[in-house]
Amino acid sequence: MLLLGLTGSIATGKSTVSAILSSPPYNLPIVDADKIARQVVEPGTAGYNKIVAHFGPSTPDLLLPASPENGGESGHNGKGRPLNRPALGRRVFGQGKDSDRNVLNGIVHPAVRKEMYRQMASAYIRGYWAVVLDVPLLFESGWEPLCGTIMVVAVKDAEVQMQRLRARDEHLTEEDARNRVAAQWDVRDKAQRCLRRGEKAGVVVWNDGDKEHLKREIDRVMAVVQRGSPQWWAYVLLLCPPLAAVSGIWSYVRSWLIKRQWENEQKQEKAKL
Repeated sequence: MLLLGLTGSIATGKSTVSAILSSPPYNLPIVDADKIARQVVEPGTAGYNKIVAHFGPSTPDLLLPASPENGGESGHNGKGRPLNRPALGRRVFGQGKDSDRNVLNGIVHPAVRKEMYRQMASAYIRGYWAVVLDVPLLFESGWEPLCGTIMVVAVKDAEVQMQRLRARDEHLTEEDARNRVAAQWDVRDKAQRCLRRGEKAGVVVWNDGDKEHLKREIDRVMAVVQRGSPQWWAYVLLLCPPLAAVSGIWSYVRSWLIKRQWENEQKQEKAKL
């Protein structure tokens, strides 16, 4: 089974691509890291309790105000009021707040990984030829070597990204929006890194146009992906677990070596400056 890593940057259209891949003619299962990340910090979970303990004392508006909709003072089922996500976002995405982001990531990422592995195993058992790992921070969080193919959703014009972000999240000021974009790797750098993996192992969906243009782009890159990982190969791996293990190990080693080479080259480029 192909692990198809899907990533991009904020407001580049990754969620739209994910929705298209989950629908005909592809019908691929989606392991959505963002969705899982919300689930693992719901009131009453271990992640929720850790976030409240760390950020609560210094973030007065960390929790939503009590209301009949969220269960009043005791929250849902007495587990606490839901997190105020815009407030938490302002706390961790501002300039100079790397330590806060690291704390939040250290709470959320381990729980997300555990649930993602469970969903990947379920897709393999059900015989899918590929499963989409929808991970916004795929390169940053270490998922890159696990993916046989990586698909980056990117825009060539940075202003398109800013306009889409502010249109989607109307509560953001221009400064807030720029801080959120700046907090992530430049999506054009992600595209370059992805293509470095080679044909079929790294593809880029350019999403500067409308939805019809995006669908054509997806069809184009999926034709490349399917040539590299045909469905019959997925069935062979399903019927022969030892071969699946060898194939998975080889894919991981190859991806890790490419990642290591890229990182070394980046260090050399910085050393020249």
